[in-house]
Amino acid sequence: MNDNINIFEIKDCALIALATGERAQNLRELGERLRNTDGACVYYHVWGSMLRPRFDDPEYQNDFAAWAYRELHDQALAEKLTSVDPTRFSDLEDLRREFIDIIEERLDELEYIPWAKSNRQFFFVRSQVVVFDTNMRVETPQSLLEHIKKMSHGSIFYHFVEARRRNASRADDFSEWLKSFGEAHETLVKALSIIDPYFNTLKELQNELITTFEKTLKGKQGN
Repeated sequence: MNDNINIFEIKDCALIALATGERAQNLRELGERLRNTDGACVYYHVWGSMLRPRFDDPEYQNDFAAWAYRELHDQALAEKLTSVDPTRFSDLEDLRREFIDIIEERLDELEYIPWAKSNRQFFFVRSQVVVFDTNMRVETPQSLLEHIKKMSHGSIFYHFVEARRRNASRADDFSEWLKSFGEAHETLVKALSIIDPYFNTLKELQNELITTFEKTLKGKQGN
C-alpha cells in the first residue's frame, strides 16, 4: 500500500523453491527433520501446493500428508495430517508443533516404523516469496471486484493468503483496504474473514471472492 489508503496496489507473486539437502526416508526421520528445519520449509510444504499444479492425490492438502499416503502407505496418518488447517495457527512454529505432535502420536501407535523406498524420500524444500508490482491501481470496492475477476492466481495468493501471515492483524489485504472506508464495508469485511483459503484451489478461492463481493456490494446498492 502507499500513503494514500484509498488506493489499492495490485501485486503478483511467485513462490521460489530452494533445495535444503534435508531428507527423510521414514516417519521418525520426517518428525526429526521437521523439528529442526527452517520455518520457510514448513511454509512451502503447507502452502506451496496452492501455487503448483497438483495431479496426484489433490485431496491431501499438504506435502507431508501426500507423502504419508503415497510413500508410507499410511492413509490414517495422511488423513490426520491433511486435516490440519494452517489458518488456525498464530505462527509457523505453532503449525510445526501440530504436525510433529501428529507424527509422534502415530509413531506411538505403530508396531514398526514405516519406510519409503530409497528413491521416494521426502525432500525438504525452502520457499522464498518473490513479489511483483503489476502497476494496476484500484480506487473503489466495485473496481476491486472487476480486477479480482481477472487477477492471476499469484495475485490472489499474495493478497488473500500470504497477506494473513504478513499483516499484523492477520487479515487479508482486501479487508485491510476496505477498512480504510470506515464502516461503509463492514459487512464485506466480515464476509471475507470467514472464507478459509486453505481447503480450496486458488481458482475456487477466486470464485468465492467474486461471489462474496458481488453479493455484498449488490446488497449495499439495494439499500
